[in-house]
Amino acid sequence: MDFKNANELLALCRQEGCSISEIMRRRECILGETTVDTVTRRMKRALEIMRESATIPLTSPVRSMGGLIGGEAKHLAAHAAKKKDICGPVLQKAITYAMAVLEVNASMGLIVAAPTAGSSGVVPGLLLALQDTYHISDARIIDGLFNAGAIGYLAMRNATVAGAVGGCQAEVGIAAAMAASAAVELMGGEPEQCISAASTVLMNMLGLVCDPVGGLVEYPCQNRNAAGVANALVAAEIALSGIQQLIPFDEMLAAMYRVGRYLPAELRETAQGGCATTPSACERCGCCG
Repeated sequence: MDFKNANELLALCRQEGCSISEIMRRRECILGETTVDTVTRRMKRALEIMRESATIPLTSPVRSMGGLIGGEAKHLAAHAAKKKDICGPVLQKAITYAMAVLEVNASMGLIVAAPTAGSSGVVPGLLLALQDTYHISDARIIDGLFNAGAIGYLAMRNATVAGAVGGCQAEVGIAAAMAASAAVELMGGEPEQCISAASTVLMNMLGLVCDPVGGLVEYPCQNRNAAGVANALVAAEIALSGIQQLIPFDEMLAAMYRVGRYLPAELRETAQGGCATTPSACERCGCCG
């Protein structure tokens, strides 16, 4: 039940007549030598942590360790409560939840790295927003998390999810690809459409640098997570409409990895370029020489 790339994953889906989430669930059972109940229970716990980290800051804001972020999610929730939001219910909720998770992460709270701490808001942000809007059961959201896990597994096996290696395209980009694929399955899409959405995300986020102000996973990371859920939602919509992606996911993943290696060290999580070296950032954190 193992697969080395997206082509093999899709072949398994066709062979078994099932979804990406089911293939990933079976893989975890076989390779982990455990039961369906056990892996499902573990994923349920992950969902519980995701929900807590996405909602607690909406009423009880938390300040980050570096003091660069804190309270943004509550501002977004208040803005929506006044009926002044312009993004629509799914995207508004998704960016709110995503930014909330980054507040929890940056204050040393409990989060689920999906696939990293710095990109941990994207997957729960979009999936919980879809759940709220379309009244999706927890069981189906757990399916979505298994689907997202398959995409994350492929990225870690064949490329990278580390900002220090591939830039933010490898962190928030992969997180958004995971979220897009999961969203497509949750909304009734086929496995091929899931993979297509993941490829679209990577194409749209290709070249995104990792430039944390002060070397902290706070800013612009929080905003990038919000942008990631928007990108994932766009890609999911495109795929669900029946538009086919020209470049397969495996090729797009390889392209992302190559671009990441081309990025200079200053743009790969060293805080020596991009946003991190702007005058305002330097003034705020006092760490620029």
